[in-house]
Amino acid sequence: MGVVETTKIRARQTAQEVELPLGRIIPGDCIKAMRQLPDACVDMIFADPPYNLQLGGDLNRPDGSHVDAVNDDWDKFDDFAAYDCFTRAWLSEARRVLKPNGSLWVIGSYHNIFRVGAAMQDLGFWLLNDIVWRKANPMPNFRGTRFTNAHETLIWASMGEKAKYTFNYRAMKTLNDELQMRSDWVLPICGGQERLRKDGAKVHPTQKPEALLYRVMLATTNKGDVVLDPFFGTGTTGAVAKRLGRQWIGCEREADYREAAVERIEMALPLDESALRTMQSGKSAPKVAFGTLVETGMLAPGTELVDRKGRYRAQVRADGSLVSGKHSGSIHKVGALLQDAPSCNGWTFWHFEQGNDLKPIDAVRQTYLLATEP
Repeated sequence: MGVVETTKIRARQTAQEVELPLGRIIPGDCIKAMRQLPDACVDMIFADPPYNLQLGGDLNRPDGSHVDAVNDDWDKFDDFAAYDCFTRAWLSEARRVLKPNGSLWVIGSYHNIFRVGAAMQDLGFWLLNDIVWRKANPMPNFRGTRFTNAHETLIWASMGEKAKYTFNYRAMKTLNDELQMRSDWVLPICGGQERLRKDGAKVHPTQKPEALLYRVMLATTNKGDVVLDPFFGTGTTGAVAKRLGRQWIGCEREADYREAAVERIEMALPLDESALRTMQSGKSAPKVAFGTLVETGMLAPGTELVDRKGRYRAQVRADGSLVSGKHSGSIHKVGALLQDAPSCNGWTFWHFEQGNDLKPIDAVRQTYLLATEP
């Protein structure tokens, strides 16, 4: 073995011994930040890169009020060539730090996602799915010149055609009321108390809802896995990772975003061990899956459910499944098993305590429908 080869091996071993900055945000440009990480050190990457929106002028609602649009410097590029160069650079670093069995998620709009997808294929990533996030409450097209922009696209990719990757199929099916999870996801945009504001203004113009990251992380990572977000923003990835028992690393150049993210993640409460255990093995769709109420935080994992007469109790898990003694499964399956019945309508069978009253979980579903009604 020559001197050059020996030096390379030693350098690689030294890099692998670098302590990962788990639970920390690396400040600065994401490309330089990722270069501080050793090869093959993360299990999954979720990337929400600049969309290169190319906006010109202000946008106002019909009542004259101003629309908060993305006009920050981080979303401005001289031309498509400059954006493509930036895209290839950060994707190359992403590929270097991903483990051989890791996976990459990228979210974008029609402005950039096709260019990003092509670059991913050029660099050797194998596209597994494109997911359409259909927004339950999108912003209308105020000028009436185009269709309402009601969705964004996520690309999920492995390191290569033959690469193994994590996919918790059974957990996704349980989350979706025992129906195979499809590639179109209906989730509301970030709003209400979840939307971070400072002095009345949004801290970040494109803050993603925690429900979206919850589904991504539950589907393609396991407890203890390391998740990297190169465009950390206000820390949605970190907050959800903490809740789900995953490790996280962030990269973010904007100090205001870093400050907001740290404060937010400190307040996030991790789920207890029993709630983190998810289903591992193996009719028309309801308007709302029970798992949607869990991932949007309307019913927290760990919540205890009970039937109206108080005979049976079950605990909600992170993927929307229930566990009651030796029985586990969907709200319908567990209800049927406990009663030794052929079927059960879990929506009306299961209740939760609210003060001194018992409320059917269907009441939470109706509240969700009202809150997300277009």
